[in-house]
Amino acid sequence: MSENKAEVALGAVVLAIAIGFVVYLSQSTGLTMGGDSYQIRAGFRTAEGISVGTDVRLAGVKIGAVQDLSLNSETYRAEAVLAIQNDVLIPDDSALTITSEGLLGGHFVEVMPGASFDYLADGGEIIDTQGSVSLVTLLMKFVSGGSKE
Repeated sequence: MSENKAEVALGAVVLAIAIGFVVYLSQSTGLTMGGDSYQIRAGFRTAEGISVGTDVRLAGVKIGAVQDLSLNSETYRAEAVLAIQNDVLIPDDSALTITSEGLLGGHFVEVMPGASFDYLADGGEIIDTQGSVSLVTLLMKFVSGGSKE
């Protein structure tokens, strides 16, 4: 009977760890942002480095997350849907850039606010975007550029 109690206790510990992991995962990926956010759209030439759940930051502060990422078959651009907190208003002439946290760090979407007094509404679109710069592509350009005379 003592073995049965030990198995139940071990099972409870495993279940508690699993629940803690799910809570941590949902908070770190922004999955908890539901009704208190609005959506904006943006098209990128390349969306390398980002995926659903990637942070959207303004001045280094997380203000949202990437909610959906798909390929537009007509323009061949990566179409992103971003969920932004309701209390953050983004000017309609703002720009988006996919930025790296460092040389080996992850990527995030950076909002560079414009100067307009008109703000994006739910479903609005940001036209001025810049995709991420591939480190491998930069290294290849450096290597091939250095060998030319």
